Amino acid sequence: MEENCVNCSNCATERIKQETKEILEKYPRKKDELIMILNEVQEKYGFIPKEAQLVISEYLSIPMAEIYGVITFYSRFTLTPKGKYNISICLGTACYVKGSQKILDRAKERLKIEPGEVTADGKFSIDDVRCVGACGLAPVFMINDEVYGNATVKQFDEVLDKYMNEENSK
Repeated sequence: MEENCVNCSNCATERIKQETKEILEKYPRKKDELIMILNEVQEKYGFIPKEAQLVISEYLSIPMAEIYGVITFYSRFTLTPKGKYNISICLGTACYVKGSQKILDRAKERLKIEPGEVTADGKFSIDDVRCVGACGLAPVFMINDEVYGNATVKQFDEVLDKYMNEENSK
């Protein structure tokens, strides 16, 4: 990488490849390690970049298609970057019948994005998920790893305001 280079795509690609190689040094070259590796890569970047997938494919001698299949099978993994605050709104049966669609509609209205998108400033993203495993608390939404149960649109607004105010005070 060049000394003068600031965030060019070529340098970013090389940085991701190098950092992925450093992650891989901790793991034996066994196919069984794939999920652990993907998990660590996602923790580092917030998603699993294609450049990282290529390095993992080569390291484990696994075709890219198989890695892609694992990433897309498990809802925990994502191929696209998320916002600093990723809002997951459960639309599983228990949550849906108790009004989670209204919470999703409010999130879309307030943030002016659709599920799978990120706000222009990169602060917020929305995902509609099928189940977060908290059916007894339905309806549920999450912001990053924080679960909000027995949720209402009013509660969602209050929580979102808190996160927005934290960002504005920085």
